[in-house]
Amino acid sequence: MPNDPKRRLLQQQGSLNPRPEAVTDPLFLLEPFFDPQDLVQVKYEMLRRVQTEGQSVTQAAAAFGFSRPSFYQALSAFERGGLGGLIPQKRGPKAAHKLTAEVVQFVRKQQGQDPALRAPALVRLIARHFGVAVHPRSIERALARSQKKHRTTAA
Repeated sequence: MPNDPKRRLLQQQGSLNPRPEAVTDPLFLLEPFFDPQDLVQVKYEMLRRVQTEGQSVTQAAAAFGFSRPSFYQALSAFERGGLGGLIPQKRGPKAAHKLTAEVVQFVRKQQGQDPALRAPALVRLIARHFGVAVHPRSIERALARSQKKHRTTAA
């Protein structure tokens, strides 16, 4: 099933169930409509089973491959955002939080003074000047974004 288009799409969307084998609910085992790989469908069906059919949280969580705390997290997400709330969100920082505009401006100035400066040397300069540890690749990405921004505003 590694080449299954639905599986690839679920993976791209971040909604591929990492543990489909843990889903033991009979509907997911017997009916093709119910896909244990579809994390959103599994969570929704788990919530529905408790809310409309009166199954206990413990039973439903176990049958759908989740813990009780995960059930309550899914319930809270569903109550806040409906079906869309069950779609997993990206974890971690959403932007370059260490490379502020001030740091990027500093890096651009340093490169203007010495065009031979590369990311590893810039890492040391940033650490010395701002007291922030950054990865060389983060600097390269920030500079690429900055150059792209300057090209579009100059045009």
